[in-house]
Amino acid sequence: MTTPFLPDVLSKLLVVSLLMSLGLFGAISCDRSASSENVDPAPTNPAKLEESPSATDPPAIETTEETPESPKAAGPEPSDTEEDDEHHAPKVRIPPPSQEVIDRLPADGGQEFNRLVFEKSPYLLQHARNPVDWYPWGPEAFEKAEKEGKPIFLSIGYSTCHWCHVMEHESFEDDEVAKILNENFVPIKLDREEREDVDSIYMAVCLAMNGSGGWPLSIFMTADRKPFYAGTYIPKDDRANRPGFISLMKAIDKAWTSDRQDVLDNAEKLTKFMVDTQKSQPSVVLGEETFAAAYEAFESRFDSTYGGFGKSPKFPSPHDYTFLLRYWYRTGEERAREIVAKSLQAMRNGGIFDHVGFGFHRYSTDQKWLVPHFEKMLYDQATLTLAYTDAYLATGDESFSQVVREIGEYVLRDMTSPKGGFYSAEDADSEGEEGKFYLWSTEELIEVLGKQEGELFGQIFGCFADGNFKDESTGKITGTNILHLKKSLVDEAKDRGLDPDELTARWSKARAKLFEVRKKRIHPLKDDKILTAWNGLMIAGFARAGKALDEPRFVDAAARAASFINNHLIDRSGRLLRRFRDDEGAHIGYLDDYAFLVWGLIELYEATFDLKHLEMAENLNKEMLALFLDEKGGGLFFTGHDGEKLLLRRKEIYDGAVPSGNSVAAHNFLRLARLLGSTDLEKQADNLIASVSGEVQRVPSGYGQFLSSLDFSLGPSREIVIVGPRGRSDTDAMLQAVSNQFLPRQVVLFHPHGEDKAVKRLPEYARSQKMVGDKATAYVCQNFACDLPVNDVLALVTKLQNTPKPIRKKTTESEAKTTGDASSGSE
Repeated sequence: MTTPFLPDVLSKLLVVSLLMSLGLFGAISCDRSASSENVDPAPTNPAKLEESPSATDPPAIETTEETPESPKAAGPEPSDTEEDDEHHAPKVRIPPPSQEVIDRLPADGGQEFNRLVFEKSPYLLQHARNPVDWYPWGPEAFEKAEKEGKPIFLSIGYSTCHWCHVMEHESFEDDEVAKILNENFVPIKLDREEREDVDSIYMAVCLAMNGSGGWPLSIFMTADRKPFYAGTYIPKDDRANRPGFISLMKAIDKAWTSDRQDVLDNAEKLTKFMVDTQKSQPSVVLGEETFAAAYEAFESRFDSTYGGFGKSPKFPSPHDYTFLLRYWYRTGEERAREIVAKSLQAMRNGGIFDHVGFGFHRYSTDQKWLVPHFEKMLYDQATLTLAYTDAYLATGDESFSQVVREIGEYVLRDMTSPKGGFYSAEDADSEGEEGKFYLWSTEELIEVLGKQEGELFGQIFGCFADGNFKDESTGKITGTNILHLKKSLVDEAKDRGLDPDELTARWSKARAKLFEVRKKRIHPLKDDKILTAWNGLMIAGFARAGKALDEPRFVDAAARAASFINNHLIDRSGRLLRRFRDDEGAHIGYLDDYAFLVWGLIELYEATFDLKHLEMAENLNKEMLALFLDEKGGGLFFTGHDGEKLLLRRKEIYDGAVPSGNSVAAHNFLRLARLLGSTDLEKQADNLIASVSGEVQRVPSGYGQFLSSLDFSLGPSREIVIVGPRGRSDTDAMLQAVSNQFLPRQVVLFHPHGEDKAVKRLPEYARSQKMVGDKATAYVCQNFACDLPVNDVLALVTKLQNTPKPIRKKTTESEAKTTGDASSGSE
């Protein structure tokens, strides 16, 4: 869709009523959703979108994921001159000044800097040298706007956002733009990853007004923070009868000066509308038909040729795949497992995967998984670790376990701080160009690997002399290549008459050489802030993977990160904090910080059986309920009752790039209820599920993580208790037998024989279990009753194996006659 504000409208009055009368504000009266090709309309979560492309062709919302840039509209329209190409390219960034220099600066930053120079956020520091007189979000800016009678321009983004860089280079580094902004507005810069509470509100406004959204997010609002205009990336100058940023600012200033009361009135109306959208839907009963509806939606959108869902762009969508595996486990629908296997293998082979340094890029701009958006996010590594681990357990395919190890190698090498926390992201850009760090010419491959190996692997990885990568601004072939596979190395070896093991070994050596050469290139910016929520996801991923793959280094990394958070991201009052950087923890935590960390701690307990992790999870879960629970409407607010008073308190339900805090919390309640023996937490899970059920029922496929929680809730679920001396071989064998199974509706407790103090902290049903015959013994419990104990590993595995039952299909009368009584037997 197009930007709703055309130049003739801008020259008059920027008010909601006028836009509605022109039919250009349609989404505000709808369900805050937009449909795109081959996608069922679904509710969207504005906090889980993606960075925005050019406003000349913004995309519709991809209903199962975030709003990205499409490959054909990935940037400003192709230009005809080299000068224009230069204009759109982000420049090489100057590092921030030293602390010694910062300490000597005046309060406004002085002549060279603005107030952002005093901030810790890498994103805000990127803008510290802009001529725009930026303020950080806070009372100083609001008081200035109120005192001077000016509207506020709020710009929201994050440090690795490519289109944020483009808008900065075009507009925020431009003296003409800065002069208009500084004279007529109070400009505020905000890091969405630090202040997701603020961002989620104004992204919801953008979605309501435009039907699409993304970053950078551009908001014009009153001094009391009520918005009246929302957009995303805006080019500096007018393009194709669409206003540029300069025209927009002048028109808003004119409207503010001549028709201010109308602007204020409509800001009030828009604010009221946004508050009304938070009203809960009536609850419904969710059951097996909910899973079937979600599966049918996924199956209808599945790309059987290239894997994934839809055409382009394509996203990792890890929690959708983990749900599909649970659907297979529940129903026996083999197609669900095939969808997961095909998609995960295609992603690993594609350019979305970094074949030299490992780890996944943000998403693919094309249908074939070839051309990625090159930034790397911690949350993708975490959730994909969970998805590939589950796929390995559900299929036994060792190629999936190898991907888990590769992701882990990348995170441990490049994304782990010396103190143990995990960094947030790596930029798509280096030296002012997106993807430059990751691309190879065929000449480089031959130079590094030699003629024989260079030509061989150039062919295998789809490289051409002219290159397979196009410049996003001009559409011209660059002579550089994205490494990708059309088939696995094993299949390549067979087709070429080579030994698969030998080819794999040769590639391993070649990859190491390429990696050493690439290390010497100028690296993309690393956003080294440590976010509690994303660390919680990575703790969960590493703990589950370490347990399943018997990789102690992953479990150790998860434990170190949990210790880091405990030591650095909990304040003196015991309140969990959001962000750590430069030895400073800041911003009180949101729902995601609590829910994701509790998830990680539960996984860490089941990987180590160290009760301190379970106790920390229990305590944080209690605090989360005290801070975020909606006593009247049910569910959990994104912000705590002790948070900054904003326009509204939002509830995030939709599972986007990361799962929602409510979806994860529901699963946490269910697992903790069994691990702690708490019926109260079981009730909390039921209440939460009921509170969001009405919204989920409309489009179940938009809630992949929630469906996994619902799967656990509907059961049948089991508790597995292993009793035995810690560290003894038979005990370890029992524990590993459980870890090697795909058991999505189970919790595991360890009763350490002979450790009376630890045993007393277990729930009653686990405390009462005993060893049989002085051997490690397993108890499998279901529906408040435990089966007879077993102390043989094979017997335990047999007991745990669950052959999923196929979906019952309706049969016609004639079919019923041919099948006899077989289709009507009891389950």
